[in-house]
Amino acid sequence: MSVKVLAIGKKHEPWVSEGIDRYVRRLKKPFDVSWQLLPHSSREGDAAREEESARILAKVGERDHLLLLDERGTHFDSPGLSRHLQGRFDAGQTVTLVIGGAYGVDGSVHTRANTVWSLSQLVFPHQLVRLVVAEQLYRAQEIAGGRPYHHV
Repeated sequence: MSVKVLAIGKKHEPWVSEGIDRYVRRLKKPFDVSWQLLPHSSREGDAAREEESARILAKVGERDHLLLLDERGTHFDSPGLSRHLQGRFDAGQTVTLVIGGAYGVDGSVHTRANTVWSLSQLVFPHQLVRLVVAEQLYRAQEIAGGRPYHHV
């Protein structure tokens, strides 16, 4: 029971690494998080989206719960995200959270996705999204454990 984050793009900028490390160090099982950065395509548009999507799907386990970040997805509040993740852990699933590349992902990833999650209707730089995801995973853990990090 863990969360595997797959992100297209360059390695974390130092300020992003520092922030992600801050939250990941605080996580406890089942919120065991691993990060895997996949290289972006040298192509553009549809060709890049297709190539990157194939790389993503090659890393997703058959039984994984694929949680895709997309601005057109479902909006969770923090308690809702915590319940969603806890439900996957209770079912014994690994959650694979996908942050696509600059051109997004193609239909094959959307079809495979069990849940499509939107952080906002706004579009954010991928480095910032990674940091927000790390913090939200930590927040979800604290909510699930009934600890006071999240104030209503």
